[in-house]
Amino acid sequence: MVKIAVCGAAGRMGGRIIAAVKEAEGVEICGALERPGHPMVGQDAGYNAGLGAIGVAISDDLNAVVQACDVLIDFTAPKVSLKNLEVCALYGKSIVIGSTGFTPEERALAAELAREIPVIIAPNMSVGVNVCFKVLADVAKILGEDFDVEIVESHHRLKKDSPSGTAVRMGEVVASALGRDYNKVANYHREGICGERTHDEIGMQTVRGGDIVGEHTVFFIGMGERIEITHRAHTRDMFSRGSVRAAKWVVTAKPGVYDMQDVLGLR
Repeated sequence: MVKIAVCGAAGRMGGRIIAAVKEAEGVEICGALERPGHPMVGQDAGYNAGLGAIGVAISDDLNAVVQACDVLIDFTAPKVSLKNLEVCALYGKSIVIGSTGFTPEERALAAELAREIPVIIAPNMSVGVNVCFKVLADVAKILGEDFDVEIVESHHRLKKDSPSGTAVRMGEVVASALGRDYNKVANYHREGICGERTHDEIGMQTVRGGDIVGEHTVFFIGMGERIEITHRAHTRDMFSRGSVRAAKWVVTAKPGVYDMQDVLGLR
């Protein structure tokens, strides 16, 4: 039985992950973590998940929670995730990170810490989205240089980072398939007289509003034809189920950084 702890247990994703752990076989919820001072610290974590009491209190003691688990699932923010990763490395515990918005420097630090433990860092843990990553690479390779690439992503009004980690990853996948450096060709802003579109650029546009869970469309636009590949998320449950699947996989992996492509055997 894999013992799972959840960071951000009082949040929306935290509640859905706890519910997913309770529904899955071969795993159990052993810890729930929140920031010090959070009003739900000390309360049963099951209430936020809509499960009633489950006998696991929300704690603000990171060290105690990590020591008691086999794997920590973290959907918070990069700085919090890196701190949690550091503590997991200290105690030899695995971690699954779904946070987005990491800088290149933060990614490098995560990779350094992952020399001691297996770590999954995935901007989107949906099985469907990760199949899209695979498909996008194949489509980009086949279409080659004759199609322009544009990406549009939409999320709820409360999302803090932009563009989404999933959209960035889609851009990275397509750029790599085309032999381009995403950081050099990504175009996040067009306004006024900005000139003609360059051949290599990958446009990235963001929409924020209402309660959109998540929608991503990659356009491959040629002369006289267009291909659109779209993924729409209807609930957050697909992310939570994916994170549990990742947690079950990572506890048997060797130290290093992995993503959902590894978990799903898509490489």
